[in-house]
Amino acid sequence: MKEEKIIIYTDGAAKGNPGEAGWGAVIIFYNDKLKVESRKLKVLEIGGGVEHATNNQMELTAPIEALKYVKKINTQGSPVEIFSDSKYVILGITEWIFNWQKNNWRNAAKKPVLNRELWEELFELTQEFNPKWNYVKGHNGDKYNERVDLIATSFAEGEPVELKK
Repeated sequence: MKEEKIIIYTDGAAKGNPGEAGWGAVIIFYNDKLKVESRKLKVLEIGGGVEHATNNQMELTAPIEALKYVKKINTQGSPVEIFSDSKYVILGITEWIFNWQKNNWRNAAKKPVLNRELWEELFELTQEFNPKWNYVKGHNGDKYNERVDLIATSFAEGEPVELKK
């Protein structure tokens, strides 16, 4: 079992939905070998914005960009957990996507799945990392969920907060 693990919090925001939009992620690197009070090794934040997107597109972009970042820094197979306040993302990637793939990317109503390219990219990354997905209730006092909400919203508003590197 790995001694290190990576915890990722993600969120997306869109003003007008669709409209100016942003995403944010907090990536926390832990080492379970260290004493409980000092397990956290490093916390870093990433985020971005686009001129026109939906909230769901940004909710999907956040875990994609976080996993791409983790892949880039080569974490050598550390377990990954992702926390999101988007049931759309969590249910989509853990349940719905398998039927969409079987049904030629059609949903239960036989209509094309929205955001297919983002779903395919997220699915490919999840095959590599096999993250554990966790739902966290939004706007409920969770420190890191509140932070990713602030990051995503600040990018959507065109005034990004300073990110921890």
